[in-house]
Amino acid sequence: MHEMILCKLGEVVLKGLNRRSFEDKLMSNVNRRVSKCGNFRVYSKQSTIYVEPKDDECDIEAAFESCKKVFGIIAVSKALPCEKDIQKIISAAKEYLACEMRTARSFKVESKRSDKRFPLNSIQISQEIGGRLAEEFPNVAVDVHTPDYTVNIEVRETAAYVHGPSVPGAGGLPTGTGGRAAVLLSGGIDSPVAGYMIAKRGVEIECIHFFSYPYTSELAKEKVLELAHIMTKFCGRMTVDIVGFTEIQEAIRDHCREEYFTIIMRRFMMRIAEAIGRDHGAKCLVTGENLGQVASQTMDAMAVTGAVVHMPIFHPLIGMDKEEIVTVARRIGTLETSILPYEDCCTVFTPKHPKTKPVLAQVEAEEQKLDVEGLIARAIANTEKTQIRYYEDEQQR
Repeated sequence: MHEMILCKLGEVVLKGLNRRSFEDKLMSNVNRRVSKCGNFRVYSKQSTIYVEPKDDECDIEAAFESCKKVFGIIAVSKALPCEKDIQKIISAAKEYLACEMRTARSFKVESKRSDKRFPLNSIQISQEIGGRLAEEFPNVAVDVHTPDYTVNIEVRETAAYVHGPSVPGAGGLPTGTGGRAAVLLSGGIDSPVAGYMIAKRGVEIECIHFFSYPYTSELAKEKVLELAHIMTKFCGRMTVDIVGFTEIQEAIRDHCREEYFTIIMRRFMMRIAEAIGRDHGAKCLVTGENLGQVASQTMDAMAVTGAVVHMPIFHPLIGMDKEEIVTVARRIGTLETSILPYEDCCTVFTPKHPKTKPVLAQVEAEEQKLDVEGLIARAIANTEKTQIRYYEDEQQR
C-alpha cells in the first residue's frame, strides 16, 4: 500500500444536522488544493479526511504541505495503511518509521481501535507493538511520559494506519461555509492578519486597497498585491480592488479642518468598501483595527467611522496586543512583506493632532463641505480589479 495523508477534522465534528455540508465543502477544498500535486482520491470517514495517491507520480510531500493550510483541519499526518493483522502492523511500523526510530532517544506507542472487531484492545496493541519495536531498536528507550518520539497506530474499519506525531493544521472552519467578507487591506502588518483570521472562520474574502498615486508609489501597490498572494496560501483565490483615492484625500485636505482628516478619510473608505463589497456579495466589512493602537482606533473614533455604513464591520484584532499580531503575521508569512518601507494612503496628509474623541454631528458638518456622492462615484469608477491566484500556482510559474 502507498503512503497517504490523514487530515483530522476540527470544529466540524461539533456540527449537528448540517455537518455533512461542512464535510463536503472541506473535502472539496482539500481536493482542489492537492489536485495540483497529482492524482489523489479524497474521501471522508470517521471524522478524518483521507488523501490517497492513485499512482506513483503523486507528490505526497507537496500535498502534505497544502493540507496543513486548509481551514477546517486540526491535525495532519502522513501514514502507511496496512492490513488489520498485528504482525502486518508490526512489520509496517518497523519499516515505515525506521529512520525516525533510529534518531530518537526514547519512544512510546499510542493506539486507537475504532474497529471493535479487532481482537486486541488499544492497550494490548500498544504493548505488543512497543515490545517488538524495543527489540528492533534496542538503543531507543521506552518512555511513556515524555517520549522523544510517539508511534501512532490507528485500527479503523477499512485498514490499520501507522504514523508518527501529527502536525497541527490550520484549524477553524472550511472556507466557503461562513459567507463572504470585504477586507480593507492597507499593506501594513494588521490587515493581512485580520483577513487571515476572518477567513479561518470559514469566510471567503475579497480585498479592497486605497491607492493615492502619486503620494504613494507603484511599489506600494505591488506590495499589497504580494500580500494578497501570500494570503491565498490559507484564504484561497480572491479579487483585490485597487481604489483611486487621491482626489478624495486632496478634497478633504483642501476643505476640511485638519484634525478631522483621518476620521473623514476612513468614513469615505467605509462607504466605498461597502459599495464594492456589496457587488462581490459580501455581507460584512473587515478591518485590522486594534482598540487604542492609533488615534483613529479609539472607541469614539471607531463608532463614528462605522456609523456611515449599514454593513456590520468586524474587527478580528480588536483586543490583541501588537506582539500577538506580529506573531501571527510571522507564522502566516506576511510580516516580511508588510514591513517593506512603502507608504500607504493612511500616511498621506496625516494631521498633527487628530481627533481621538470625535463627535458624529461635528464630523457630518465637516463632510457637508464636500461633494461626498460625486467623490465616491468617481473613486469607484476609478477602481482596478486584480484576480489573485493560489500562492502555490504563482510559485510554479
